[in-house]
Amino acid sequence: MNIYFACSITGGREVEPVYQALTGALIEDGHVVPTAHLAESHVVVLEKMVKPREVYERDVAWILACDALVAEVSVPSHGVGYEIGFALSEGKPVLCLSMNGRPVSKMITGNPHPNLHVCHYQEAAEGIRMMRAFLKELDYS
Repeated sequence: MNIYFACSITGGREVEPVYQALTGALIEDGHVVPTAHLAESHVVVLEKMVKPREVYERDVAWILACDALVAEVSVPSHGVGYEIGFALSEGKPVLCLSMNGRPVSKMITGNPHPNLHVCHYQEAAEGIRMMRAFLKELDYS
């Protein structure tokens, strides 16, 4: 499957190891993840070199092409919130993962959209299991 992975870039990177574990598991499972680079430590520097309009056009195209969006939402991010809303408006299934105890916007947790799934995890391995279960439900092949 083609999976759009969303995570905070400019809002904070304190759960970056989790981003890397999630994208690593997606790739290990054979998924195409055009945004896997967003989990890497050097992404903040790389993304500064790309013009805002280019980021918007690139990311919208990736969302339109994806089968599902997986967002790690433990760190608040305007961009991730926008991506989630955009993906839902396009009929894409969306999984939002958050570490236990982290506050998540009520615009996410209170959203009754049938394509939106919000899960809380204690450790990265648990988040990976939740992500795999979510994607398995989508894989109708």
